[in-house]
Amino acid sequence: MVIFEATIKNDTMGGWFIELKDMMDGRMEVCKDLDEFEEKIEQMGDDYGGHIDEVRWLKDDDLHPSAMDEIRTLMAEKRAKIEEERGEFITPVATPKEEA
Repeated sequence: MVIFEATIKNDTMGGWFIELKDMMDGRMEVCKDLDEFEEKIEQMGDDYGGHIDEVRWLKDDDLHPSAMDEIRTLMAEKRAKIEEERGEFITPVATPKEEA
């Protein structure tokens, strides 16, 4: 299985970065923003024919909550843009349970 770990960490200037690690070969990249993350994960995934089974998201214990809020907002904006371009949802939509 092709698994990457993406760990959100604090930088030295009060911001954040993403440490992207290929769990197959241990290779690691540092991404200063989501655009760079998108580029690097695509490049790393090319080594596996573009197939990635899982991206495990982690964060440092001391990551400031505002950094998580910022990242969530940026990721939601990216997802919405991709969905608009494709004309379909890329995130599974939960369906209500049927009552027996």
